[in-house]
Amino acid sequence: MTPANSPSDSPTDGDPARRDRSDIIAGNWVDRWLPAPVRPYARLARWDRPIGTWLLLLPCWWGVAMAGHGSGEPVWMLIWYGVLFGIGATAMRGAGCTWNDITDRDIDGKVARTATRPIPSGQVSVKQALAFIALQCLVGLAVLTQFTWEAIIVAIASLAVVAIYPFMKRYTYFPQAFLGIAFNWGVLVAGALLMGDIAPQILMLYAAGFCWTMSYDTIYAHQDKDDDILIGVKSTALKFGDRTRPIIGGFMAATLTLIAVAAWMHGVAGPLFWIGLAAAAGHFVWQLKTLEFDNPKNLIMHFKGNRHAGMLVTAALALGGITL
Repeated sequence: MTPANSPSDSPTDGDPARRDRSDIIAGNWVDRWLPAPVRPYARLARWDRPIGTWLLLLPCWWGVAMAGHGSGEPVWMLIWYGVLFGIGATAMRGAGCTWNDITDRDIDGKVARTATRPIPSGQVSVKQALAFIALQCLVGLAVLTQFTWEAIIVAIASLAVVAIYPFMKRYTYFPQAFLGIAFNWGVLVAGALLMGDIAPQILMLYAAGFCWTMSYDTIYAHQDKDDDILIGVKSTALKFGDRTRPIIGGFMAATLTLIAVAAWMHGVAGPLFWIGLAAAAGHFVWQLKTLEFDNPKNLIMHFKGNRHAGMLVTAALALGGITL
């Protein structure tokens, strides 16, 4: 078995139990295309698992799609803002994951799914990881320089939540709530960027994103519930238990309702909006009916499926102002 503190280009090699449950996907583009010294950093930033970047980016796109209506900005500029948010989401999600792995390095080493991550497996030191955070934050700062001062101030305000989030699982059964606060901040940034302030409809859209995160991250947390009990950390998966299905159903219903209210307030609740929102609702119904809370493969499939739901909402908000 590969020693836990020795570097390895294939961290899932060795112990079969760890390999089978590891969240590192062997043979992906990181393994195929990146030089060996870069791979551990790519895994720290989760470049091999882009779903988290999508879930951070999509609320940004919701904000651009909705607030872009009536902003006076040409379509090409809105698309450019979408690209900038994409770069920023990739950099800051990577920085956040790196910080999370630093703070959780002792816990991760005790959990089968995370024991092969770069820090607990010894591939990257804490000092190296901190330097990598700084590099990624510089990329995020470069993106912010393209935004207005109002948007920059709102964006910087999110850093406090990002900093404390990894510690919340030690003290509360609702770390998912703190993730929801942080992961949907892009809605507020987009509102400040395109409207000059954080209007009530932007707050409604932000609340919708929060409820969405509570649903999908509770699904994700069910993968680790047995390990969480053993090592003494908390999650909504443990708190909700057998009531998870109806509770996340309530969060999904709240997500759709708040999006509808936000679109109505902003004047983009046209026919195409309702078609897109209905499609997202259908996706949520499918999730609720087919979730298997003791099947890790089923859970990760449904967690990743939320990218499609988020895309449908983006399209609904972008096209909602078009009159047929």
